[in-house]
This record gives sequence, C-alpha cells and structure tokens, in this order.
Amino acid sequence: MASVSSRLPVFPWDKLEPYKATAAGHPDGIVDLSVGTPVDPVPPLIQQALVAAADSPGYPTVWGTAALRDALAGWVERRLGAVNVEHTNVLPVVGSKELVAWLPTQLGLGAGDRVAYPRLAYPTYEVGARLCGAEPVVYDDPTELDPAGLALLWLNSPSNPTGKVLAKDELTRIVAWARENGVLVFSDECYLELGWEADPVSVLHPDVCGGTYEGVVAVHSLSKRSNLAGYRAAFIAGDADVLGELLRIRKHGGMMTPAPVQAATVAALGDDAHVVEQRARYAARRTALRSALEAHGFRIEHSEASLYLWATRDEPCWETVGHLADLGILVAPGDFYGEAGERFVRVAFTATDERVEAAVKRLG
Repeated sequence: MASVSSRLPVFPWDKLEPYKATAAGHPDGIVDLSVGTPVDPVPPLIQQALVAAADSPGYPTVWGTAALRDALAGWVERRLGAVNVEHTNVLPVVGSKELVAWLPTQLGLGAGDRVAYPRLAYPTYEVGARLCGAEPVVYDDPTELDPAGLALLWLNSPSNPTGKVLAKDELTRIVAWARENGVLVFSDECYLELGWEADPVSVLHPDVCGGTYEGVVAVHSLSKRSNLAGYRAAFIAGDADVLGELLRIRKHGGMMTPAPVQAATVAALGDDAHVVEQRARYAARRTALRSALEAHGFRIEHSEASLYLWATRDEPCWETVGHLADLGILVAPGDFYGEAGERFVRVAFTATDERVEAAVKRLG
C-alpha cells in the first residue's frame, strides 16, 4: 500500500506546524507569509463569468471549449510574443501543480530516465520524478548535465523560491542545447507577469525558440495573476506533438477543467486591467516588507520577480524561522527548496495590507 508514497520525501510543510503555533500565539495574531496563496478577491468580471456558466450539467472536454482555446492561443501570442499559435499548441490543465506532479508519468518516463530541475526549486519537480520511478537530478547550469538518459528538463523563470529570472540569451542557449541533445524542455513560467526588477521572457518567444515550438512547452497559471488558486485554472503551450500525446492520455484519465472554470478563464485572459491592479497591490506590499526586512538585518538576494523575497541573516534557516515566529511572523525555511537554501527563508508578500503592515511594525 505504501510502495509509491515511500518513494516520496516527507511532506515538508508538516515540519512548520510548531512554528506556526508559536506565531499564532502573538497577541495580535499570526502574520502568515509562508505560503504564496492569494488573499485578495477574485475580480468581479471573473466571478460573473463563472456564475453565468454555472448551469453546466454535461461533462466538459479535456481540450476545453473552442472559446477557451481561442483565449489561450490569443493570450500566448499577445502576452508572450509567440507567433502562429494554433489550438494544437495549447492545452488546459487542472492547476499547474497537478501537471508538474504527473507529467513524467504521463510522458511514460520511469526507471532509467532522468528528470532535471534547478538546485533550488519547487519540491513538486522532484515528486513528479519519484512518482514514476525516474531519477531526479538537480543542476546549476543545465547545459553542464550529461544528456544521456535525460528525458525531461524543467526550467523555472521567474524562480520559486528565489525570484531569479533567466535572461533571454540564457534561455536561448539552454533551448538550443536541449534540442541538440534531444531533451524535452518544460518551462514553468507561472510568475512571468510578476517581474519587478526584470522583464521575464517565455521560452515561446521567437527570439528564444526561433519561432518553432519543437521540444519546448511553457506552463502557465491564473492562480497568481488573477487570484484564481481556488479555481485550479492553468494551461500549457508549445510543441503540438507533445501536447497531442498528453491530450490523448488525459482524455483517458478524465483530467477535465470544469466548464464554469473554463468560462472564467476566458474572461480572465481577456482582461488586463485586473492584472495591473493586482500587481500594484503586490508591488506595495513587496516594497514595505523588503524595507522592513533589510532594516531588521536581512539581506535580500535575487527576488527580481515572483511573489517572494529570498532573505537571509546568514544563519541556519530554522533559526531564522524561529526568530520570526517569536515575532508572530511565519515564513518558509529555505531548505524546503533544496539544501542550497539552508541559510535562507522565503517570505511571501501575498498577505493582506493589514497583515503586511503588522509584519512591518513587528520587524521595526
């Protein structure tokens, strides 16, 4: 019964519970900056689209409605600068975490295959490799990897947890190397619209991929840009052959985005105003928290994009977690994302304005 779960690492967030209890004991309550979950309202036009599609008694399709595919393809061209995007180049998924966790299995990978991801990374890349029995491999520069047996290469720009952004020429170099060596590239770009001190670029931009999507797929989510984490609205775009194979598999697995969520996604991708408004909220929170952390003795590294500050006091991360918990502030320890993060913490700025203000006051 436990043969699959035994392959997986211990679920890291359970280790944070005692610190959460300490922070919750603060007289003014906890300020939870540990998880990057949206707290602001779902924009009204998206809620209205969801409600209007609520009478959906029939089964949705895995590929989605033609209107959804139009919206996905149009957004990829308009926002990412991609060219000649057809319906065969897009595929909705049931939230990006599901895709990350089950992609290696759906690609047919297993023993003898290798799945590579950044040394500091979202833990689910490793989980996906272990679920199918493939070998997880970390990298600093993927082009220094031995391509033998390397079946899947994950990129993540902007990075979770560090907020680091890969420059266009760096992406171009990596994609060229992967193609030369027959390595499939999946680029997790879920924070692409949240660049602060950098302008993130997609692997689907013609300057990176040369106008052809062979061997490259981008992963995008509406969780952060549109406050839709609760909707599980995400999609992938790129190589039509890869997406076609995944579509055939996912049909058998019944991996369908609910019809009302499909309608909400169409509305969300067709409106930029709510994204601008949400960015402004996050920018203000980021500025306030960064200044307070630096004044408190922290050093911020990378963090040029995403919803996090990658912060250190040059001490073991759990000491920092404990110190902040005593102030009623909960953050994520850097070693959740790999051994290289053992002296950092990840500070999310997704809390409400009131809670961010409370954190700033406590740090002061």
